[in-house]
Amino acid sequence: MRLPARVALVLLPFALACGPKVEPADRLFLNATVYTGNDAAPTADAVAVKGNTIVFVGSNADARRYQGASTEVIDLAGKTLLPGLADAHIHLMGVGEREMTLNLEGTKSLDEMLARVKQRVDTATPGAWVTGSGWIETPWTPRDFPTRRDIDRIAPNNPVLLGRADGHAVVVNSAALKVSGVTRSTKPPAGGDILKDAKGEPTGMFIDNAMGLVFAKIPPPTETDLDQAVIKGVERSLRLGWTQVQDAGVSWGEVGRYRRLFTDGKIKLRVYQAVHGPGAGADSLFARGPMIGDFGGRYTVRTIKSVMDGALGSRGALLLKPYSDARDKIGLMTLPIEAYRPMLVAALKAGIQVEVHAIGDSANRLLLNTFEEAFKAVPEAERKVKEPRWRDEHTQIVDPADLPRFKQLGVIPSMEPSHAIGDLYFAPSRLGPERLKGAYAWGTLIKMGNMIAGGTDAPVERGEPMIEFYAAVARKSITGYSDSTWHPEEAMTRDQALKAFTLWPAYAAFEETKRGTIEVGKWADFTVLDQDIMKIAEPDILKTKNVMTVVGGEIVYRAK
Repeated sequence: MRLPARVALVLLPFALACGPKVEPADRLFLNATVYTGNDAAPTADAVAVKGNTIVFVGSNADARRYQGASTEVIDLAGKTLLPGLADAHIHLMGVGEREMTLNLEGTKSLDEMLARVKQRVDTATPGAWVTGSGWIETPWTPRDFPTRRDIDRIAPNNPVLLGRADGHAVVVNSAALKVSGVTRSTKPPAGGDILKDAKGEPTGMFIDNAMGLVFAKIPPPTETDLDQAVIKGVERSLRLGWTQVQDAGVSWGEVGRYRRLFTDGKIKLRVYQAVHGPGAGADSLFARGPMIGDFGGRYTVRTIKSVMDGALGSRGALLLKPYSDARDKIGLMTLPIEAYRPMLVAALKAGIQVEVHAIGDSANRLLLNTFEEAFKAVPEAERKVKEPRWRDEHTQIVDPADLPRFKQLGVIPSMEPSHAIGDLYFAPSRLGPERLKGAYAWGTLIKMGNMIAGGTDAPVERGEPMIEFYAAVARKSITGYSDSTWHPEEAMTRDQALKAFTLWPAYAAFEETKRGTIEVGKWADFTVLDQDIMKIAEPDILKTKNVMTVVGGEIVYRAK
């Protein structure tokens, strides 16, 4: 007999509460503000997890059906539960090394930087190297690169090397120049530069490939040091709320290190890695084939990382026209374009993803051109993976005429919002107003149908998810500065920013069916925050803290 509609409505909540019997969950997350990232059901109150998989998303009342005698019930008391945040571009070992060495982030003046370095020099053995990284001159007055003579004042006897935050330049002192054998007659290698003063003497600044002249003289770290760098980078990432990082460029020796640390249970983070290419690293990946989803889906190596040009801050980004503040420079190309072509064709045939660093408008055009040539040379029928999902890492300065080509070619723009809020202090002078129209063009690229894989480029930037989310939606410095010349219309909405650090990096890693949203059947990767970043005022995003990180259903970080 069919029940009257009014009776059916009365009985419905009871039926749902009692419902069909289900297998008890391992964990219940209740009383949360859940943003699923799933457009069909964008919010919820509770999530149930069995093993490493989500088995329920919905209301608190319905979630109770999954509570058994051994179920751990976690009352989040209104905290915000998001799909596990993913960093689409990081240098993980570099983050760990920054934690272990002299960290020069946030120095507000040359004198402050020198004071920090002096503290380390004063405790160093005479003659021992002193190294650090993270300085950037843009907040200083004047905004000039430091020189060897600046460092000589506080370190006359110890060789010193200090890396600029972008990772594309270092400054050294006279002692380091002497150890390295660099003089006024030393010629820079291709793809690099040695800056000189008006008298033709080295200033101490080395750009891109020239940095190797000094790095070669620094004693290498021990195996224990390298292990600790990885572990510290992993621990910091989990503490900040990252559940996966996409590690942009490693050697096969580092792959072996990560596999050993995973085997020993020392890495809980998901890591998606690219090996360097073109060259022996790429050739080895072609021969071995990709490693996909090892260690319970936590480790994948299926990508080649290449570098097309340098960085904008050190004037190494390759531009179509000279720098507005240095008319004798157009930037640097790290390798001749011919070096990429055979690798790209081989990658398509072998089913290997390719990601290429490109910052300047000329580098981005060259990247799109070479990708297009490879796609035409290897039709879909001859590709091992029909949809290669190749990536343009950074996509910072693009000629507006080239912006539609990303969607046309299926190239993923992998971008770091924090670059825009850091570069706004010097990019206008480097580029001039016309080139800013295609700079950090997140809004335009999204409107054209692209998914932006959001990253941090740490240790170039600080690598904090709340800074990245804030930068994406506010498009202002962390002090709130911006103006109309910085194209505020290119900012992301909060929904877009959430996808940029969850679903879209998952797509860029071929994992959108496994993670990136909170849906039944997907991996139980969550980030839990103490504030609702989808609603609070923009400045408060920067004050928001991660309180819990869950990877594959396992709580791998919980704030005290």
